[in-house]
Amino acid sequence: MKKIGFIDFYLDEWHANNYPAMIKEIAGDEFTVAYAWAKKDAEQGMTNKQWAEKYGVELLNSADEVVNKSDYLVVLSPDNPEEHEELCKKPFQSGKCTYVDKIFAPDRAAAMRLFELAEKHNTPVFSSSALRFATEYGKTPKEDIDFISSWGPYEYSNYSIHQIEPIVSLMGTEVKKIMSIGTDKAPVLLLQFSDGRQATVNMYRGDYPFEMALSYKDGQNKHVTVQSDFFKIFIKRMLDFFRTGEPVVDKRQTTTVITIIEYGYKAFSNPGAWVGIPSIN
Repeated sequence: MKKIGFIDFYLDEWHANNYPAMIKEIAGDEFTVAYAWAKKDAEQGMTNKQWAEKYGVELLNSADEVVNKSDYLVVLSPDNPEEHEELCKKPFQSGKCTYVDKIFAPDRAAAMRLFELAEKHNTPVFSSSALRFATEYGKTPKEDIDFISSWGPYEYSNYSIHQIEPIVSLMGTEVKKIMSIGTDKAPVLLLQFSDGRQATVNMYRGDYPFEMALSYKDGQNKHVTVQSDFFKIFIKRMLDFFRTGEPVVDKRQTTTVITIIEYGYKAFSNPGAWVGIPSIN
């Protein structure tokens, strides 16, 4: 049985609470979440010790121990990407396949430093929004998309990635500039690609489905509502990554997503004006 180690900011959060059972359901006895360590206890909810007892995971005393004892690594902290650079330091020097939960990094510079560290130590790495793997997006033709209008719920800070990443996966990384065209209560980002194609990211605060309308250069249109079990598909892809050592998502796409999120804040502070996006090398 292959042993997965969790490294987190605090363990009592939705992803750490649900991934072990998802992995068990999909992989049976091939993989198990065996070890965990977190920087601190959750401010509300279970302590790390209580979490480990509930989920049958051995709580270790340091990230080093998790790295040394595990076959594969998962760095979590999904709502605190500012912690990722510190939490990833030991895993990225290990040479062991490491999945990093969304959001990969708080900004473009940190994302580039993280990928450089992993490459220096030949550590296979990938990070992604689980929404990227929704069946509906996978069945959507990528060729000749002219415009995408995407909609989704909740706050820009930790939910915009669930729209931006599918857009990048469908339209590519050549985003040239962005503009804020929404309001404080309903933020909207307009993305323009280097060849003139465009996409909008519409944030609706509250419970709202992930949807997308696509227009193609031949005049055809397509509407997509995500209804598939995208988390299950994501877990399958993560386990495939552990088996093969081949990252599922190219680092250029991940860096582009992080750059768009970062520069989106700049656009919000100057609505109606284009903000240039640095090119991805």
